[in-house]
Amino acid sequence: MKKDTVTSNIKAVVLAAGKGTRLHSDKSDLPKVMREACGKPLLWYVLNALSFIEKDDIIIVVGYKKDSIINRFDGYTYVEQDKQLGTGHAVMVARDELEGFNGVILLCYGDMPVIKQDVYKELLKSHFENNNDCTLLTSTSDLDMSFGRIVRDEDGNFVHVVEEKDCTPDELKITELNTGVYVFDTPKLLKALEKLGNNNSQGEYYITDAPAIMKSLGGKIGICFENLGNDIIGVNTEDQLIMVENMLKEE
Repeated sequence: MKKDTVTSNIKAVVLAAGKGTRLHSDKSDLPKVMREACGKPLLWYVLNALSFIEKDDIIIVVGYKKDSIINRFDGYTYVEQDKQLGTGHAVMVARDELEGFNGVILLCYGDMPVIKQDVYKELLKSHFENNNDCTLLTSTSDLDMSFGRIVRDEDGNFVHVVEEKDCTPDELKITELNTGVYVFDTPKLLKALEKLGNNNSQGEYYITDAPAIMKSLGGKIGICFENLGNDIIGVNTEDQLIMVENMLKEE
């Protein structure tokens, strides 16, 4: 992957709008990504891992108490998600910043602080080398995390992502997890977003549906499997925050 490819043809979209209800207590009512581990906000670790991308090419989707994020991290591009209507909706609110951009976007999460820069770069490398339209980062983990499962065909090709709550007993046995981190060809993603629906129990728009939609439109979908183990953890509870802090201390 050439350096000029990294700097000129990539934008990142970081989802950071969540309130983090299960993390709220008498001690803190900060947005989830602003809760601290080892003295730094969770989002700090993510942005540090993305430092190979220019700041103004990193789009941070904010919502709850957005000013606490904007005032802490200057130089980035911000868009606001007024209503929490799912991960797909979070990407939709960034549409104005993505229209007319013909490169790729790296989609990741502000509450996943343990994923390293090398992992993001490997995902991008896989995407470019295989000439994909979308590449999913997948892994396995011994932790009990409610991640979607990757369904492949008999040749090992991507079929779709199935959310854990929708899994059949056989699908629950699948150990390959969808981390939620993707690389997308931007124009093709924007077309897929037009077909993204919210016909589910939550009434939300899920970005996990986008790869299958892109495939149905003739797109090439690839999978980048990395043996990340517990590094794929996203922080949703106090126990997970403690776990992440301990993992970061060991580095």
